[in-house]
Amino acid sequence: MNINGIIRSLLAALLLQPVVSVAQDGGDSVSAAHNIDSRIVHNARMIAVGATDVLDTYLSPEKYTGIEMRYMSHTTKPTRFDRFSMVLSHQGELLKAHNRADNNDEIGGYYNFHYAWRYNWNAMGGKLHLEAGAGADVLLGFIYNLRNGNNPAQAKMSLSIVPSAAAVYNFNAWHKPFSLRYEVFVPLAGIMFSPNYGQSYHEIFNKGDYDHNIAFTYPGNAPSLSHSLSLDFPLGKTWVRIGYMGDCRQSKVNELKYHNYSHMFMLGIVRHFSITKYRPR
Repeated sequence: MNINGIIRSLLAALLLQPVVSVAQDGGDSVSAAHNIDSRIVHNARMIAVGATDVLDTYLSPEKYTGIEMRYMSHTTKPTRFDRFSMVLSHQGELLKAHNRADNNDEIGGYYNFHYAWRYNWNAMGGKLHLEAGAGADVLLGFIYNLRNGNNPAQAKMSLSIVPSAAAVYNFNAWHKPFSLRYEVFVPLAGIMFSPNYGQSYHEIFNKGDYDHNIAFTYPGNAPSLSHSLSLDFPLGKTWVRIGYMGDCRQSKVNELKYHNYSHMFMLGIVRHFSITKYRPR
């Protein structure tokens, strides 16, 4: 088996799942009575691996550096409005990092869900596709310090309004189609959970001592950015995506500082399939 076959087999084993095209049956009688509206759904399933830099002063004043892995599913769907699309994104991530003295570790895990609507338009004779809009972003997770006694873990919970944009440039090279994609997310405002400085989780949940534990976030106290640059290309009958993802999450609320800087290489499969709907005349 050549290298192309090996890569295709590996990607299929890791990421491919059955794809269902939605359509109604009914033959010519149905087609004659309705307008057929076929539009394209784009779905990317990716694995990302790279370096992470973590600081959470509730757990430790030290920065921790290590490795992070993510599984990502990114779907763009058409809506009933011709110029608008719906974006659904799921990310699950795990990290392990160590301090500078190399005598302690932190581990963490997150789930991130993003839902947005974007306005779509084309330029350069259809070669350049542009999207811009906004949506909601939910983050749930934890960081655990392996040597802490009193406060070994920190919970991460936030809800944000996130403007986002994407640009896709389609071109041909070596007699094959390619798509170069850049996408960016910038949290604008939201809320997040955080203990106050010196406050324990026992005080919050067992004693019920609330101390500004739900904090308002905005670029002044939580400047964050997530962006990616990727290239899609066909490998046989499979579309492959490779690229870079940079994710900067940071905040300073309740006198506690937090950041998670990630730089990762992405590899995955992109699927394009149609959903066929029938609309009354």
